[in-house]
Amino acid sequence: MRWLLRLFRKPVTGKRLDAELRFRLEQQIADDIAGGTAPEEALRRARLEFGGLEQTKEDCRNEHWKILLENLFRDLRYALRGLRKDRRFSFVTILALALGIGSATVMFSVVYNVVFNPLPYKDFNRWIVFRIHGLTNVGGWKGRSWFSIPEFLAFRDQNHVFEEMVGSETGAVLYDDGKSSRVYQGAYVTTNTFNFYGIPPLLGRAISTEDATPGAPPVFVMNYRLWRVDFNQDTKILGATFLLNDKPMTLVGIMPPRFNAYGADMWLPFVLSSGADHPGTISIMARLKPGVTMQTAAADLDVIEHRFSKADPGAANPEQFAIVTQSLLDSLLGNFRKTLYALLVAVLLLLLVACSNVANLLLARATVREREMAMRASMGATRGRLIRQLLVESFVLAAMASFAGCALAYLGLKAVVALIPVGMIPEETAIQMNGPVLLLSLGITILTTLLCGLAPTLHVARNDLQPRLTGTGKGLGGSFRHGKLRAGLVITEVALSIVLLIGAGLLLRSFFVLTRVDLGFNPKNVLYIRPWFPHDQYKSAEKQNVFTRQLLQRMKALPGVSSVSESMLVPPLAWDWSDTIIPGKPHAERWVTRFELCSEGYFQTIGLQLVRGRLFSEGDVDAARHVTVINQTLARQYFPNEDPLGRRIKFQILDRPFLDAPHDTYFEIIGIVTDFKTRDYEDPSWQSSPQAYLPYSIQGFSHRTFMARTSVNPDPLLQSVSQEIWGIDPRVGISNSGSIERSLKKFYSGPQFELVTLGLFACIGLVLVIIGIFSVMAYTVSLQTHEIGIRVALGAQQQNILGMVLDKGLRLVVAGIAIGLPASYVATRFLASQISGVSVTDPWTYGAVVAVILLVGLAACFLPARQATRVDPLIALRYE
Repeated sequence: MRWLLRLFRKPVTGKRLDAELRFRLEQQIADDIAGGTAPEEALRRARLEFGGLEQTKEDCRNEHWKILLENLFRDLRYALRGLRKDRRFSFVTILALALGIGSATVMFSVVYNVVFNPLPYKDFNRWIVFRIHGLTNVGGWKGRSWFSIPEFLAFRDQNHVFEEMVGSETGAVLYDDGKSSRVYQGAYVTTNTFNFYGIPPLLGRAISTEDATPGAPPVFVMNYRLWRVDFNQDTKILGATFLLNDKPMTLVGIMPPRFNAYGADMWLPFVLSSGADHPGTISIMARLKPGVTMQTAAADLDVIEHRFSKADPGAANPEQFAIVTQSLLDSLLGNFRKTLYALLVAVLLLLLVACSNVANLLLARATVREREMAMRASMGATRGRLIRQLLVESFVLAAMASFAGCALAYLGLKAVVALIPVGMIPEETAIQMNGPVLLLSLGITILTTLLCGLAPTLHVARNDLQPRLTGTGKGLGGSFRHGKLRAGLVITEVALSIVLLIGAGLLLRSFFVLTRVDLGFNPKNVLYIRPWFPHDQYKSAEKQNVFTRQLLQRMKALPGVSSVSESMLVPPLAWDWSDTIIPGKPHAERWVTRFELCSEGYFQTIGLQLVRGRLFSEGDVDAARHVTVINQTLARQYFPNEDPLGRRIKFQILDRPFLDAPHDTYFEIIGIVTDFKTRDYEDPSWQSSPQAYLPYSIQGFSHRTFMARTSVNPDPLLQSVSQEIWGIDPRVGISNSGSIERSLKKFYSGPQFELVTLGLFACIGLVLVIIGIFSVMAYTVSLQTHEIGIRVALGAQQQNILGMVLDKGLRLVVAGIAIGLPASYVATRFLASQISGVSVTDPWTYGAVVAVILLVGLAACFLPARQATRVDPLIALRYE
């Protein structure tokens, strides 16, 4: 028979066959001969089965893969049986991994859709915006991002870096349907805007070049959301005429759902000529040519603007300035991009905690199975085969956890999206589970398989399994002396969780400081409402002032209202500024003052205290007297060591020709009030800027805000104030309303989102640490049952056993703290831009986290330690 075997092997000389395949081939020939088959016939049958000698290599290769797959399926079935048998172990490991994989999937979904795929527009990654930035001390003036129409034309015609440029300006649009008036957000856009965005209309057509020619019929395009919500997706309105800003305009197109340029409800043509029916300034956006950098674009635009500024001395530029460019996405996201990256790093740390946890559980399970592994090795299983079995088991766990994690991510994604503050991301961004996200989930599954299976496979690979056949315990590596790898994994979990907890703690402290900054006024129980006047009926200041006085009287008569006022903007988040001139006070640097146009009740409504002089009287406002009240900062900066009362001051913004306001007018200072913050709320040390208050009756601005301080919840009164407005004139619309306290909460919503999400990740990490410490300590106690029984039999007291186990566990926790604190010191540097009012090395935060970890570690060690004290020495001495 040997010559037949040699003959059969001859065609595969030099090819290493799988040992199991060779055994099967030899066994088949031997069985045929033993059964009475002639050797030649046995060889013929082998040739028929394996395709002849000339095909033996290929068939053996196929047979090799077939056997490999059979072995993998066998390992898979074995792994499933083992997990089904130990349901508690399976539940804990799958839950731990599902939390890590689910959290990572959620954050990657957010980051991918917000940072890498936020907009549906053509080549949006090459879109930029730019502004003029002052290079000298401008007294608070940070530059401008609006431009005049001649500036826009100069940029468009003289640049060498852009493929295309568009201009726009947003503003309220009053829609009168014959029954009531509604205010929508409109955007006046240049006629190439829709081609620039590259999105065709859902219905109708876009704005064309002909729509901006003189004498062209007025047209507009509608947002999909407005069409769906206010007009019930009625296709018949296409081509209908709407009365917008007192002018009939024809609806020519409706855009698709994800088109939301400039956040507008409707888009109207921007006519590039003076006297057109739109704001006189324009914002600019451009698309770079391929290969052109933003620095090159800035240099090109800088040359054009300096040339324009020399030709037009009236340009609103400081003496020294530069053009600053920014990608559109950076301008939309701002610091929120850093927030997302910080959360992504945090969730990856959480995934590592989960993997360390599961790796520790798998390592403990592999140690318990050492005798099983030794028996399989003695029966011929190779070390590679054993390692493969452990990797298959970890893959099964990771696959199940990935499925559960995706289910958690689907639910968690909705919660996270709901937490993202309005305005933080573009409205066009659709955050959802998509192909790249699911591919990442698959990649995470493979990664967790390797990370979780690495520890037990290394344990198997580095140890001689044969002595386990004669071992008396559950594993020679089970004691503290041989559990260095498990201890290292626990220490890693503790260290990573400390990084997460300290990051969340610093954000919590920062948010606490932010929400308790002294604003200088009381924002509680103050409502505001902004009416929008029909253009034709309220062009003059006199008509607006009559409406204002009537509404203030009606609001004051409402029950629950203690004081009322008018202002130009909503304090404190909105303000306007003006260059300032004081006779007899020359100054080299620019003096900029934030000013407000208000009624006599403004100071009582906001809660500003009179320091010196007097406040406005009703007569001052009704007579439009040229008087002003200033704050303490203006008095301190512009009148050092002087009495400002009775002095005169001029605000140059009122000299603009298109404003209905007294030009070249000086105002007498009649009073000084306390300061309040208008920006940098997160910085307790920031001082207020110079502020001045003028009677509202001196001007005819179209935007006015009415406020009321109430003794009850202000929200129900908003409807009453709206009814009073329509009682005076039903054609007046409501553009905005709410409470000042809620407006401030929107400002806090960004830090709150980061705090909640990072805090949630830190809590999940803390739970995983509890599971990890508890499981390792419980497993260690079970392995030491025999040793504990001996100690008890020799006279050890319960407190000695309790102290021994607690000491072992707390050593791991302390080691994790010792590593985690320096790691946190380094990691929190990346959170510095998101933390304000608190040092990144805040000792209270570090101390609180250390205390929490110690308490958690003590609690996780206590139950296993208590179980150890209850060991019966008679049973323990026979324990194996």
